[in-house]
Amino acid sequence: MGNTFCLFCGCVEQSSVGIVEQWGRFQRVAQPGFQIFNPFAGECLAGILSTRIASLDVKIETKTKDNVFVQLLCSIQYRVVKENADDAFYELQNPQEQIQAYVFDVARAIVPKMNLDELFEQKGEVAKGVMEELGKVMGEYGYSIEHILMVDIIPDPSVRRAMNEINAAQRLLLASEFKGEADKVLIVKKAEAEAESKFLGGVGVARQRQAITDGLRENILQFSNKVEGTSAKEVMDLIMITQYFDTIRDLGNNSKNTTVFIPHGPGHVRDIGDQIRNGMMEASCAQVTDVE
Repeated sequence: MGNTFCLFCGCVEQSSVGIVEQWGRFQRVAQPGFQIFNPFAGECLAGILSTRIASLDVKIETKTKDNVFVQLLCSIQYRVVKENADDAFYELQNPQEQIQAYVFDVARAIVPKMNLDELFEQKGEVAKGVMEELGKVMGEYGYSIEHILMVDIIPDPSVRRAMNEINAAQRLLLASEFKGEADKVLIVKKAEAEAESKFLGGVGVARQRQAITDGLRENILQFSNKVEGTSAKEVMDLIMITQYFDTIRDLGNNSKNTTVFIPHGPGHVRDIGDQIRNGMMEASCAQVTDVE
């Protein structure tokens, strides 16, 4: 059901007001509901104004402080003030164009004072400034500015591509730094583990040699005490020959080895014995040094 009128009466729809004139002069504001007019006294309904909130989308092209051209998409929500409906009806012929002109003027005064990054961060401040200035002006004409929303900020396409490339480069740099730090940690930990492994391996070899030396020394002493007339050198040679043949036997019994070439002969056994005796002497000297 809309606004219906006849010569003598009419019905003003909810969320609307009527402008009643008498002999061409504003007389009163007709509120929603049934209204009676006296045409014999010159009364007539001049027009209807909606008091609902209306929305106006405005696209503004301006320049920032760092010389970047941008487009601002604003949504202005406004309405007619019932108490000042006569001003809204008589003062402005096209309120949408008037609102758009004021938005252009205020936005182009605020945005050039900001850099592009500041504009993105403080778009709410831009909307607030536009609303304050626009509210003062449009309030004189019977309009109330309810909200101003800064819907979008669209820089020039070349600027958008440059911004995306800068962001991508920064992220790649950050990723490279993290990857470098991770690789550094892995290399350091690997080096520490290798050093620790070599240290423990050296300790194990030293203990093995010490154990072999102690065992041979005990065998020589026991054999010399039980068999009279034998020297330590003869006992050592006998032990070396026995271990030598045991080693050859172990190599032959190992199924993983198909062919093994080793030097063999009496002189070679003597050389091995000399090497072991020299090792025992070095181990004994090292043990004496540690005790001192």
